[in-house]
Amino acid sequence: MKIRIKFAKYGTMKYIGHLDMMRFFQKAIRRAGIDIKYSEGFSPHQIMSFASPLGVGLESAGEYMDIEVLSMTSAQDMKEALNRTMVEGVEVLSVTVLPDHAKNAMASVAAASYSLRMKEGAFPIDGLDEKLHAFYAQETIPYTKETKKSTVELDLKQGIYEIGANADGAIHMLVNASSSGNIKPAAVFQAFCQFAGAEVPLQACQITRLETYTDSTDNASAHHFVPLAEV
Repeated sequence: MKIRIKFAKYGTMKYIGHLDMMRFFQKAIRRAGIDIKYSEGFSPHQIMSFASPLGVGLESAGEYMDIEVLSMTSAQDMKEALNRTMVEGVEVLSVTVLPDHAKNAMASVAAASYSLRMKEGAFPIDGLDEKLHAFYAQETIPYTKETKKSTVELDLKQGIYEIGANADGAIHMLVNASSSGNIKPAAVFQAFCQFAGAEVPLQACQITRLETYTDSTDNASAHHFVPLAEV
C-alpha cells in the first residue's frame, strides 16, 4: 500500500537539513514498528520519497513524504505510533492511504504557499499590502540568480500565483514549486525589497511553508491546486 505522511517541522528542528531528516524518519519508522517495504538487492533500503526538500532555517506546516508498506492496521494507528517516536519540533499531522494510480509526492508537487513574517520594525514601509500589489502588477519581475559557475536572469512573475499581506503584517505568497520552475520565497522577497527600495536582511524574517499542492488540471492557464494530503 502507498502511504502519504504529512508532517510539520518547526523550532530548532528547522536547522536540520534534508538528508538528516530522511535519516531521522528512517529510524522513526523502525522504532514505530511500521511494516515498511524495502528495496531489493544487496543493500536494501526503505522505499521512501519526500515531496520537496525544505531549506535550512525554514519552518513548515505542510511537509510530505510517501512510503510503501506491506501491512497496517489503520492510518490513525500509524500516525499515533509515529508521533510517539517524534522529537520536539517534528509532528506527524496526517496519514493517508493513496490510490494505486497516485503519482509519488515528488512528481506531484506543483505549488507551495508560504508565510514570511518579519521582526518588528524590520520593514520600514507603510502600506505593505499596496506595495505588494504594485510589485505583482508589474509585467515582469526580473531577478538575477547567482550560482557557483554563472548568473541566470529570471522572470519571477511567471512563477508567482498570489502575493499579499495579512492583517498582522505577514507576507503570504503562493508560488511555483515544481521541479521545472521552482521559485524560492526568499528570491521573491529580495526582489520585492529591491522594488520597494528597502533593505531587509533575510535573517530578520521567518519563512514558513504553509502547504504543498499538486495541480489537478492540465490547463496551464487555469490551475486548480489541491493539497497533497487530499489526493
